[in-house]
Amino acid sequence: MSEVQVVHTAELPTTTLEAARALLDEAFDGDFSDEDWDHSLGGMHALIWEGAELIGHASSIQRRMIHNGRALRTGYVEGVAVRADRRGRGHGAALMGAVERVVQGAYDLGALSAAEAAAAFYAARGWQSWQGPSFALTPAGVLRTAEEDDSIFVLPLAIPLDLSGELTCDWRDGDLW
Repeated sequence: MSEVQVVHTAELPTTTLEAARALLDEAFDGDFSDEDWDHSLGGMHALIWEGAELIGHASSIQRRMIHNGRALRTGYVEGVAVRADRRGRGHGAALMGAVERVVQGAYDLGALSAAEAAAAFYAARGWQSWQGPSFALTPAGVLRTAEEDDSIFVLPLAIPLDLSGELTCDWRDGDLW
C-alpha cells in the first residue's frame, strides 16, 4: 500500500488541491458542495498517491464544540474519500489512522459526521456514536440540529464525556455538522 502524506492546507500546491476536490466530487457522486470543500480546508490533510494520481483524502480541521459547559478544541474530520476503484484495500483505514494521530496529538476531542454507510467503519476504529441531542451555536443563537443526531461520532480523548449529554458545534456556512 502507498504511504500516507500528511500536510497542512497552506503547504499544498494548487494542483493537489484541485486533485483532492475532483476526488471528493467523484466519491460523493457530485454531492460535495463548495461549502463542503471549504470545510475540508485550513487544517491537516492526509493524502494517498498512486504514482501521480491522488487516490485518497481526509482532513482534520479545528472547530469548537461545547459540552458540559466547556468549549473543547476539536479535531473535526472532513472530506474522507478513497477513489472507487481503490476501495477495500485499507486506504480508508490508513487515511483515518493519519488524521486520528493529528487529532490525538493536538485536540481535546475528535468529531465527525458520518454517512450511514460509513458508520460501522468509524465505530470499528473506536469512534463512538453521540447519543445525546445536538445543537449549533448560530448567529441567531443556539439552534437544535435533531436531523444530525444519528450521524455524529466522537473520538474521546482526555476530557470526560457524557455521550448522552448535549453537544453544540460552532457556526459555519453550509452543513453545520
